Amino acid sequence: MRRLLPALLMMLPSATLAHPGHDHGADGFATGLAHPILGLDHLLAMVAVGVWAALAGGRAIWAAPATFLAAMLVSGLVGFGATELALVEHVILASIIVLGLAVALLLRLPLAAAMVLLAVFGAAHGYAHGLEGTGQASYVAGFLAATAALHGAGIALGLFVQRRGQAVARLAGGAIALGGVALAVF
Repeated sequence: MRRLLPALLMMLPSATLAHPGHDHGADGFATGLAHPILGLDHLLAMVAVGVWAALAGGRAIWAAPATFLAAMLVSGLVGFGATELALVEHVILASIIVLGLAVALLLRLPLAAAMVLLAVFGAAHGYAHGLEGTGQASYVAGFLAATAALHGAGIALGLFVQRRGQAVARLAGGAIALGGVALAVF
């Protein structure tokens, strides 16, 4: 059992790569738009970026989503036609858990440190998007538009929970982090 458990645990993150509902044979704006929305791993992380940005306030409201999007774009372009890297799925899962915990703990990082972390997370998500597309500009525009919309929804949610008090913000962050843990386990 001790030899089998590590092997099983290493395979868990690969389950996040199987996004139900994606038509990988097609390409274009609709496919790119669907990828972040239908992949629960991407959806949770991208909403979490917006929630964290809203709670951090100040320049983070625009810098956090912009950093994530820029890193995602560059890495997504690199990912087209590339080889699947298992580490990417681990970083995607970590992004959900870490961002959820940052929200739950009302963590205020220096802006530069937060942007480095978001760039790493955005790069992992972008690489995954790139792997599942063929590089058409319309596909890229679709996944960027969906990501920006999810960041916007996260900002709106963050502003809403901020008005409700710290307990609600902590609950929202905890729910996001638990979603990441659930994706890692199931």
